[in-house]
Amino acid sequence: MFLLLESVRSALNSIRAHRMRSFLTSLGIIIGVASVITVISLIQGLSKSVTKQFEGLGGNSLTITAHNTMKDAMQGKFNALRFEDIEHLRTHIDEIADVSPLFVLSVPTVRFGSTDTPARVIATTPTYQDVQQRFASMGRFLSASDESGARRVAVIGPKLIESLHLPDNPIGQYIGFNNEWFKIIGVMEKRGELFGMSQDDYVIIPFRTGRSLIGNNQSMRNMQLTVSLKDISQLEDVKPRIKTVMRKAHRLDADAPDDFEIASSDQLSKSLDNITTTVTLVMGGIVGIALLVGGIGIMNIMLVSVTERTREIGICKAIGARSRDIMMQFLIEAVTLSVLGGLIGLALGYALGFGISKLIPGFPDAVVPWWAVLLSFVFSAGVGIVFGVMPASKAAKLDPIDALRYE
Repeated sequence: MFLLLESVRSALNSIRAHRMRSFLTSLGIIIGVASVITVISLIQGLSKSVTKQFEGLGGNSLTITAHNTMKDAMQGKFNALRFEDIEHLRTHIDEIADVSPLFVLSVPTVRFGSTDTPARVIATTPTYQDVQQRFASMGRFLSASDESGARRVAVIGPKLIESLHLPDNPIGQYIGFNNEWFKIIGVMEKRGELFGMSQDDYVIIPFRTGRSLIGNNQSMRNMQLTVSLKDISQLEDVKPRIKTVMRKAHRLDADAPDDFEIASSDQLSKSLDNITTTVTLVMGGIVGIALLVGGIGIMNIMLVSVTERTREIGICKAIGARSRDIMMQFLIEAVTLSVLGGLIGLALGYALGFGISKLIPGFPDAVVPWWAVLLSFVFSAGVGIVFGVMPASKAAKLDPIDALRYE
């Protein structure tokens, strides 16, 4: 233990004696670790933010959407869900608690008084807030009577209060689109921005009201159905039954591919995790090359250091230092340089990640996971060991007589 502490002390003294050279030696490690931490922190922050969006889908729900291949789209062929699919699912599968349909109306602008602004107009049912876990912060959400009576009422996103110059409490005010007027009954909770785009510039109206506005269309290309189950444990058993009902409702032949897709919220989260992991590994591997460059720099400088301190090595061996003692001294010096560079790079990488996330409008805050910190520390120490072995071994093998004669 004494020998180890003495070797560390000697390494620190050597680093202090050649501050500029030590800094330049560690620069490759600093840049490498800072690059890795910056990339990982930005990707993890983005992943965490997007994951929160999926969490709103609910743990006991399935989402059904139309499936369209690129080939069909190029030919102008588009599949779509039908309004009759809703009743087919409700009547044929007992395990379903409810079906929450949703589609977006094609609306140029929403207006209030003389002010208008682009906004998404979503037609859905009262179960939307429970399935999506999004609730009204002011007023109320759509009710069963609003739906059954196809009332001209609307729940708006908070961004529209600013965009349309509505009063701070807009309940009871009227907004218009498609030559129709809707009474505001509620304002949804604020969700903020994602990729610089607002998630709060929308209007929610009753599903039946939306159907009355589009006429007799029996299908909607952008409609989706969110199916909530009575028992989450039955999720995997219900999926094939939903598939069977949907294929029968769409009159698909036995050899015909599905014209719809069924996804659960956990599948979306797993897909995101897989994508994030792949991107993190690829980007981490690319910028990790800088660590190897830094390691080569450490090896070169340590070889120069061995040459400069040849007489010192000869004196140490002459007074009884063993080859392994010399090797440990130089190896610890290389590891110390590498680890110090890694710690500086870690702090710099976190600062860069945080700064970049703040400079990009709407970008989520950077997140540095604990495993990235541990990986950076271990990798830095590993680089010091791998690229410090050759100089340390060269120093240990020096003949004490030849070393003492060195000028």
